[in-house]
Amino acid sequence: MEYKPRIADAILQRKLSGKGAVLIEGAKWCGKTTTAEQIAKSVLYMSEPGKLEQNKILANINPSLLLKGEYPRLIDEWQIAPELWDSIRFEADHSSSLGLFILTGSSVPPDMSRILHTGTGRIGRLRMRTMSLWESGESTGEVSLAELFSSPSKIEGRNKLNLDEIAFLTCRGGWPLAIGMDKEIALDQAFDYIEAVERRDVSKVDGVERNPARVHRLLRSYARHQGTQAPYSTMRDDIASNEADTLDNDTIASYINALKDIFVIEDTQAWNPIKHFWTDI
Repeated sequence: MEYKPRIADAILQRKLSGKGAVLIEGAKWCGKTTTAEQIAKSVLYMSEPGKLEQNKILANINPSLLLKGEYPRLIDEWQIAPELWDSIRFEADHSSSLGLFILTGSSVPPDMSRILHTGTGRIGRLRMRTMSLWESGESTGEVSLAELFSSPSKIEGRNKLNLDEIAFLTCRGGWPLAIGMDKEIALDQAFDYIEAVERRDVSKVDGVERNPARVHRLLRSYARHQGTQAPYSTMRDDIASNEADTLDNDTIASYINALKDIFVIEDTQAWNPIKHFWTDI
């Protein structure tokens, strides 16, 4: 499958030029590893079948062996062995070179106490999300955010998609593998993703068993309140009025924190156009 360039490509290159390592975070299946593979000269897949336990043992007794390889070296799903963080920070601290490592992670390590150093100044961070319509080739990109500020009087563009096509793209999302699939098959990918989150991922992140049906109800309520500042009590009342079951505030908080740790839920930050113009464009 041909690689479609991502906005993150240039950002990753820039960050590697100024840091010893860069951590790419984001939801599973959004393209983190594939993007990192375009730049990496060597790769360690921590979760590779048949090597997972071996990798975890080595991370405990001699992590430097896992870091050997041509730079930049990609450490995929690093959070499986949080001990690697301090070893990577140490290597970055004691090297005269930059851009040594790329780390990818689809969840926050459940036990942060095993990490001694924050990585400040040595390890940069990059958040990846699913593909935008420009990245997937379904938008022309005629309207530029940068030009909205540099030459606002010259902004123009024409959307050639009809309402049905926009509705389909909204439901399909920007999962890289779904791009270009037949419509029904592409829509299945989003449903399958949510089912996997509910049945496994939300419990696996911290080892706390969670009821998939309850996760499903919470996600439905969360979607109904998208774009609002609804407190947990509002979602609790919404679930009680729309579903057969209900959740208390503490349970809702626990579920939402777990979903944030696997990057399924993300709070929208207040948008400052001047700040974002200089930092993101």
